[in-house]
Amino acid sequence: MKNIRYKIDFFSRWHCGSGLSAGSDVDALVVKDKNGMPFIPGKTLKGLFREAMEDYLTLSGEAEKLESSFCSILGNLDEKGEFSKGTAFFSNATLCPTEYNEIVRCKAQEFMYQSVSSTAIGKDGVADEHSLRRIQVVVPCALEAEIMNVPDNMTDLVGKALSMIKRMGVDRHRGMGRCQMTIVEITDKEKGGKS
Repeated sequence: MKNIRYKIDFFSRWHCGSGLSAGSDVDALVVKDKNGMPFIPGKTLKGLFREAMEDYLTLSGEAEKLESSFCSILGNLDEKGEFSKGTAFFSNATLCPTEYNEIVRCKAQEFMYQSVSSTAIGKDGVADEHSLRRIQVVVPCALEAEIMNVPDNMTDLVGKALSMIKRMGVDRHRGMGRCQMTIVEITDKEKGGKS
């Protein structure tokens, strides 16, 4: 088994929603930790990874590997409709500890965020009534995360699937959340050494 540490470099503002609003100020807030710092939940990353792995295997003509790959890494439904758990665990993506600690120490969390407004325009070229929406976004930055317990024979596939993820979060189709994922380090789980 391997642990894969990877980096997410954002090239544009991004929004990973918390499901909360700030009332009349902002309609959708970014998910934050107890220190007010942005992060991407592992569950969200796992979902994006699942989609990317499916796309990669389909586009590369290796769709027959989908079932075995999903079963070993992500889990799958069996013939009885019961879910079998995969081996992999996806950590949350966070700023690197040095940057994170410095921002929190300086109480500079507010500078990580901006607000973006949008409205619907009617056929007459005038904004539709009550259509103004504001969301909170995170400025471009780099986050780190880890996928743990990846079977040895799947590390290459994981790297290829990660490289297929080019956008993340809300409004991806409108240009937000443009990113690149790259593997930083692969370590052997049992020995803790680099691979």
